[in-house]
Amino acid sequence: MKKTLSQKSLLMTLSVLISISLLILTLLGACSKQKDVNQVGVLHWWTSGGEAAALNVLKEDLEGKGVAWEDIAVAGGGGEQAMTALRARVAAGDSPTAVQMLGFDIVEWAQEGVLADLNTVANENNWDTVIPLALQKFAKYDGKWISAPVNVHSVNWVWGNKAIFDELGLSPPQTWDEFIAAAKKIKKAGYIPIAHGGQAWQEATVFDSLVYSVGGIDFYTRAMIDLDPAAINSKEMQTVFNRLRDIRDLVDPNFPGRDWNLATAMVIEGKAGMQIMGDWAKGEFIKANQVPDEDFLCFRFPGTQEAVIFNSDQFVMFEIEANRRNAQNLMAVSIMDPVFQSAFNVVKGSVPARVDVPDDDFDDCGKKAMAQLTAANNNNTMVGSFAHGHASPAAVKNAMYDVITQFFNSDQSSQAAAQALTDAVGLAVQ
Repeated sequence: MKKTLSQKSLLMTLSVLISISLLILTLLGACSKQKDVNQVGVLHWWTSGGEAAALNVLKEDLEGKGVAWEDIAVAGGGGEQAMTALRARVAAGDSPTAVQMLGFDIVEWAQEGVLADLNTVANENNWDTVIPLALQKFAKYDGKWISAPVNVHSVNWVWGNKAIFDELGLSPPQTWDEFIAAAKKIKKAGYIPIAHGGQAWQEATVFDSLVYSVGGIDFYTRAMIDLDPAAINSKEMQTVFNRLRDIRDLVDPNFPGRDWNLATAMVIEGKAGMQIMGDWAKGEFIKANQVPDEDFLCFRFPGTQEAVIFNSDQFVMFEIEANRRNAQNLMAVSIMDPVFQSAFNVVKGSVPARVDVPDDDFDDCGKKAMAQLTAANNNNTMVGSFAHGHASPAAVKNAMYDVITQFFNSDQSSQAAAQALTDAVGLAVQ
């Protein structure tokens, strides 16, 4: 009998301790949530030097307004790893406050019904009148603002080492033939002609410029946006693949798996003459204390001088607890503030996502990019980048990635590659 009472006593004691422990955890949880009210959790993939420096502009701006920053960084230049991490968090009921996102990824998340409604903030700050319509296609869904665009990037840039260009008497090439001739001259002088990182998204970025340079706005639209099989499986597309093979022959043997910023460093350090990369590369030059037209060159990929093949980083806002929405709204307002848009994009290498920001603080490359963006917008030669998810949905983009990178790393014929691209797109859109 005593043994039974002792067991009951022990069970009662354990029960009391468990109850007390649960109460303490509940109170701590409440305190933790209270502390988190003025905090934003931001999922992004800006981890390179120039990118991190640019993001820090936003972080410091928010901290000055009393909003703490939880950094959720997932490395990977194209954002694929970040999107994988996001899916896991949302599935676990742990959505971030805001997520860096591109193009059709935004549309797909909007269709899931998990994004916040920013209409009140947008209306109070006149977003409809200052954000280009091309960006609003992704920043709004079903009449509701769901994200704040932080910049406009364009992918059809070439970055050159000015010392190498000067040594060899080269000027920025204006045509494809001039580009190949300059690259071969750089190679003959003992430098790597084209710095490249062997990752699918980087090869796709080069492909963007090649498609436009071969057939202009009409061909780019039919092939990459309308997904017209006749355009994809055409002589023009075979020419695109021929030129991609020419570029493959001008990169160094160590290109596989190289991150984009390491390729940029090859140009900065004078190991390579050129890199074909979006204007986020400029942030790496700036971080290295280099000056445009003195230390490095920026020019449009030959044949795309009239175009802006764009992507836009946007911070997509997820539906969160009501008591945390004030911090979320403050973040949205901070992102769209003209002063921040200027300060951020000066560091990042991109241009503002609003049309009313002065170019006073931008360097020569930035001023050039802002003028070209205005011209492209007026002339209807501003098109979404396929490589960065602004031309077609992710399933199509990924199918194209596979074909392009397979071609780049094999001896496949251009005719076979054009057919494979047509087949892959056909399966992806079914």
